[in-house]
Amino acid sequence: MNIALIGFGRVGQALIELFITKKKYIFDKYNLKINVKCIIKSNGGLYSETGIDLEELMSFIKKNEVCKHKLWHNEIKVESMIKNANIDTLIELTPTNIVDGEPALTYIRNALENKKNVITGNKGPIVLKYKELKAIADNNGVKLKIGCTTGGALPSISGGIYDVAGSEIKSIEGILNGTTNYILTKMTNDEVTYEKALKEAQEEGIVESNPSLDVLGYDTASKIIILSNVLMNTDIKLSDLKIQGITDIKLEDLKLEKSKNKKVKLIGKIEKNNDEVIAYIKPMQIDESHPLYSVDYKNKGVYYKTDTLGDISIIGGASGTMNAAASILRDIILLKEY
Repeated sequence: MNIALIGFGRVGQALIELFITKKKYIFDKYNLKINVKCIIKSNGGLYSETGIDLEELMSFIKKNEVCKHKLWHNEIKVESMIKNANIDTLIELTPTNIVDGEPALTYIRNALENKKNVITGNKGPIVLKYKELKAIADNNGVKLKIGCTTGGALPSISGGIYDVAGSEIKSIEGILNGTTNYILTKMTNDEVTYEKALKEAQEEGIVESNPSLDVLGYDTASKIIILSNVLMNTDIKLSDLKIQGITDIKLEDLKLEKSKNKKVKLIGKIEKNNDEVIAYIKPMQIDESHPLYSVDYKNKGVYYKTDTLGDISIIGGASGTMNAAASILRDIILLKEY
C-alpha cells in the first residue's frame, strides 16, 4: 500500500510511530506492506518515490525538526500528490471544518476521482457530503474509510456496517465525545466544578483545538449525523438536530442525580420511524438499566436497536492521540480485508 499522508499533527505523527512499532505484526498477520511515500504539512512536506524511511523520520519528529529532513520541500503540492501514479491511498488528517468541510473536502473528492482509496479522521466532509463522496468512490472502484470520524478508537462504524449486517438499525444512542464524558465523570466522581474538570481534560490532551465544538455538543452532533447517514441511510444535517451541550450543568445538579444512583451523560440519539427521523443531542439522566451507564471518563459507547439482531452495545475506545491513530490503522487493515 503506497500512502500519501495529508495533515501531520499529533495524530499523523502517532500514526508514523504505529507504522514503525507494528510493522512486523501488520505484515505477518495481514501480509500488508505499508509504504509512506508522501507527507504534507501546511508549510511543505516530504516525498520519496521509493518510500520515506520512517525510523529516520521519527528522529526528526522527536526533535520537532521535520523541516530539516533531507526530503523536505517547501513547495510540495497536495494536487500533484493526489494525481501521482505511485500513490494508491490518501490518508487525510487536516483540521476539522464543519462549516464547509474545506480544504479536506476538495482533497478527498479529488483523490476519489483520481481512483485513490481515502481514509480520513476528518468529520467535516463526511458530515456535509458523505453520500456524494461515497458515490464518487463507488463509481471509481475505490473505497472511502471513515471509522475514525465517529468516536476514534470506538468501532462504531465498522460495528454498524459489518456486525449488524442484514439487520435494520432502528435507533442509535451514543456517548461519542470523550471530552464531555470525562468532564461529567470528573464532576460527578470528584465533585469538582465544570471549569476545573475542563482544565484537567485539556491537560490530558483530549480536547479539540476549539473546545466549544466538544462542550456545546457539536462534535457529538457531527458523529450522530455520520452514523445516521451511513448506517440508517438518512440525509440529515446539523440544522436538523436539536443540540444542547454541557456548559450549563452545575455540580449541584450532578450531586442530586448521583444521590438517586443516576448519572448525567451527553447523549446523541437518532431514531427512525418510517419516514420520520428524530435526532437530538442533550445531557440525559440515565440509571443502571441503561446500556451506556458504565461508560465513564475518556471512554465512549454506542447503542444500536435493531429489528432482527436485538440491542447491541459497543463500549470502550479511549480518547487520545494514539487511540485516534490506531483507528486510522484499523481502517488501513479494513481497506485490505473488506
